[in-house]
Amino acid sequence: MNIIEKTVLITGANRGIGRALVDEALRRGARRVYAGTRGLFEHADPRVTPLTFDVTDLSQIQQAASQVEVLDVLINNAGIALYEDLSDLDAVERQLAVNLLGVLKVTHAVLPQLKRAKGAVVNNLSLAALAPLPVIPGYSMSKAAAFNMTQSLRALLAGQGVSVHAVVIGPTDTDMNRGFEIPKVSTEVTARGIFDGLENGEEEIFPDPASRSIAEGWRTGVGKALERQFSALAPQQAAQAA
Repeated sequence: MNIIEKTVLITGANRGIGRALVDEALRRGARRVYAGTRGLFEHADPRVTPLTFDVTDLSQIQQAASQVEVLDVLINNAGIALYEDLSDLDAVERQLAVNLLGVLKVTHAVLPQLKRAKGAVVNNLSLAALAPLPVIPGYSMSKAAAFNMTQSLRALLAGQGVSVHAVVIGPTDTDMNRGFEIPKVSTEVTARGIFDGLENGEEEIFPDPASRSIAEGWRTGVGKALERQFSALAPQQAAQAA
């Protein structure tokens, strides 16, 4: 998936990794970048088209999707992380609503455009999707579920020409990670790694040094092997249904 002359939609585009992804897509020659945010968004480049919507609000999502005629790449980047201990169910539900269901809602809304373009879905996840961070357990749960959902969508959409990618992001210098006193890379480094992985066709993208340190273990491990084994059932089920 070469980004040159492609159309890209990025959610959570107002700051952090999302903003860096907008700039990186432009740098790589994207024809148009739709910047999805909950509030107002401004960018000097005329190739950027702001879309205002909340990823938890289906009517807003559908209204925004109706403004996108052509789409090659969807990057589900919007997310929240709350410091809690699983005792506040409202906080857990809020994170699931954004980090899991929000991703699925946005993907469904623009899936017709992606199918026509034989495009790609890129879901920004986290190392916490593979092993929980106890200080943000609700976030970890939501990202683990989103990882599983990404794998399911990959199998279900493979026969329709849409590729689905999971981005396993390590510590990046964003507002979300300000409370962690650990080595972090810049948002620009992570954004470059995400687009590099997409252009290389990687199903799981490990965009930064911390995540790349486990990439080989994941790709040769039992989890990936099981995914490949189970994904073979998707076309069989489709054939039986037909």
